[in-house]
Amino acid sequence: MTDQTLSLRLPFERFAQLAQKVLTEDVLTLVTRLGVAAIFFESGRTKVDGILHIKDSTYSLFETEYHVPLLPPAVAAHAATYSEHLFSILLVLGLFTRLSALAFLGMTAVIEIFVYPDAWPTHLSWAGLLLFLIARGGGRFSLDRVLKIP
Repeated sequence: MTDQTLSLRLPFERFAQLAQKVLTEDVLTLVTRLGVAAIFFESGRTKVDGILHIKDSTYSLFETEYHVPLLPPAVAAHAATYSEHLFSILLVLGLFTRLSALAFLGMTAVIEIFVYPDAWPTHLSWAGLLLFLIARGGGRFSLDRVLKIP
């Protein structure tokens, strides 16, 4: 390796070393949990008035645009809305992280297959984050760690 090549690589190597020290897996799991929770919580909030009163427009969306097989639209509206709130809160707390991520991965699959099949780039990015949480769990900054939940 020439001196010039080495001098060009050195700043990148130092940056990589710093990134590895600062961006630990525990930090990455925390940021991933909060990011995924924000996506789904915000979606859940658009479906309700007040705390958890489902809007009439939500029922309409599930009858038309969000229609999925096997579930009546009203049941799907309730299940999706309450799930988006509950599992988001659990992810923020890092409580039952793997279960919450799995629930959102299932929801993502349903959305991709039955509702918005052309939105696969977005859904793939969500799936990548969710698979990371399923594989790694909540990390050090989670109630899972405190309660020794795998």
